[in-house]
Amino acid sequence: MSETPVDPPGVDLARLRSHLERELPGVVQGPLRAELIEGGRSNLTYVLSDGFSRWVLRRPPLGHVLATAHDMGREYRVMSALRGTGVPVPRMLVIDRGEDVLGAPWYLMEHVTGTPHRDAAPLAALGEERVGALGRRLVDTLAELHRIDPADVGLADFGHPDGYLERQLRRWSKQLAASRSRDLPDLDRLHAALTARLPVSPAPALVHGDYRLDNVLVDDTDAITAVLDWEMSTLGDPLTDVGLLVMYTELAGVGGGIIPSAMTAPGFPRADEIVSRYAGATGRDAADLDWYVAFASFKLAAVAEGIFFRFQQGRTLGAGFERAGEMAPILARHGLNTLKEN
Repeated sequence: MSETPVDPPGVDLARLRSHLERELPGVVQGPLRAELIEGGRSNLTYVLSDGFSRWVLRRPPLGHVLATAHDMGREYRVMSALRGTGVPVPRMLVIDRGEDVLGAPWYLMEHVTGTPHRDAAPLAALGEERVGALGRRLVDTLAELHRIDPADVGLADFGHPDGYLERQLRRWSKQLAASRSRDLPDLDRLHAALTARLPVSPAPALVHGDYRLDNVLVDDTDAITAVLDWEMSTLGDPLTDVGLLVMYTELAGVGGGIIPSAMTAPGFPRADEIVSRYAGATGRDAADLDWYVAFASFKLAAVAEGIFFRFQQGRTLGAGFERAGEMAPILARHGLNTLKEN
C-alpha cells in the first residue's frame, strides 16, 4: 500500500490537484507529490510529480511578504513572452493570481533538465576550458536578452524606464526599511553615496534583475537550457544586470557560501572579461560600472536583510538562512570600496 503524499509547507496537495484537474484536465495522472527545492532565497520553488511527469511550482514566501517583491504574474508574463526567443525559458502552464488554493498567488511551469551551478567544486571538475566557455555563454545570453525589442515580444508596457535608477534606489531603500531590525551604518553610507552619484542611464532594455550563474540551468553539453527567477524583471537600465553579474563574480563564495562559489572555478571569466564581452556583444558602453556594482551590493543587502528578518520570525523555509544576517555588512563594505568611499 503506497504512502499518502505529505503536504510540504506552503502547498495543499488536495486543493492543488483539484485546481489542476479543472485548469489542465488529464495532465495529472497519479498521486501528486511536492518537494521544496533547497537553495532559493526568495520565492519558494517546488518540484511536483505524479509518478509520470514532473513540473515546477513557484509561490511567495510564507510570511512577511514585501509589496511588489514576489510578483508571480510578472515572472509568468515575462517567461511566456520570451518563449521562442534566443533566451531559453521554461514553458508556462497555468497561473493562479488568487489565494484560495495555496493562500498566495502561484504558477506552474514545465520541468527543465539542467543544473544550477552554485558550488565551485562540481563546476571546476568540468575543466577550465569548459568553465570558461560556459561563463562566456552566460554573458552572451544576457546580451541576447538586452538586444530584444520589448515591443516585439508584447512587453512594451512591462515597465517605466524613465527614472528607473532613481526608483530602484528608492524601492530597495523602502524594502530595507521594512525589514530592518538593527543599525547598519555602512549600508546607510552606501545609500547616501549612491544617491549622490546617480548616473544617466543608457537606452532601456528588458532587465532580468537577478542574473547570475545559479539562476540558469545548464545541461550535460554545457548548454543553458533555461534562465529562471524573473521576479524582479522589468524595462530599465541594462547595466544593472551587468553590475550585478560583476558583483556576484567579485564576491563569489563570500559569507560561508551564502553567495554561490561556482564563479571561483578556474577558467570562469573575471569581471573585466565579462564587461568586455558584454560590450562587444551589445555595442553598449559598459566601461564605468562602479555605480552599478555598488548598487548591486546595496540591493542584495536589502534582500539579505529581508531573509534575515523572516528567519528571525521563523517564517523562512530551507537551510542556510541562519547566516543571512552576516551579509549586509559585507555587501555594504564592498559597495563602499567599489565607489572608493573609504
